[in-house]
Amino acid sequence: MNRMELLLHEWECTYDREDSYPPLKDALTGLSAAEASWRPEGIAANTIWENVSHLLYFKERLLHRLLNTDFPLSAETNDDTFTPAGGPDDDEAWQATIARMESVHRQIRETLTSLPEDAFDQLLPTTPLGLSVMSIVRHDAFHTGQIVQIRKLQGTWPERRPYL
Repeated sequence: MNRMELLLHEWECTYDREDSYPPLKDALTGLSAAEASWRPEGIAANTIWENVSHLLYFKERLLHRLLNTDFPLSAETNDDTFTPAGGPDDDEAWQATIARMESVHRQIRETLTSLPEDAFDQLLPTTPLGLSVMSIVRHDAFHTGQIVQIRKLQGTWPERRPYL
């Protein structure tokens, strides 16, 4: 297995292939906008939807870097990336957010699949592509863990689920 194949494997595990932690797609499955907007009382934590918005910002930025296109969004601070694109009862906006996550993830995968092995070391813009992608993989894993924890607190995570 070469470095790009390993990168693609890790990319698949972060979103839709079970490995050592539940993939993001599973962590988001079956949630309503209200559940995605739920915040534990008295807890200074981001909601699931806020986490997904944050993940989308960085995945879309990566996609634009891979395609060498302008990234249309901007954020003054990291906190600015957590703003959801809808309200707590807006199931249509929540489903659009999920579809956007699926789309950007697939587009990045397709782009990575088309790249040669030596692209791993290509700068995007100052960090090698391989390190940029692995940073997003770790970032997704971190926030997926938060999403699973929120679901456990709200009672929407299965008591038992299949594992490898």
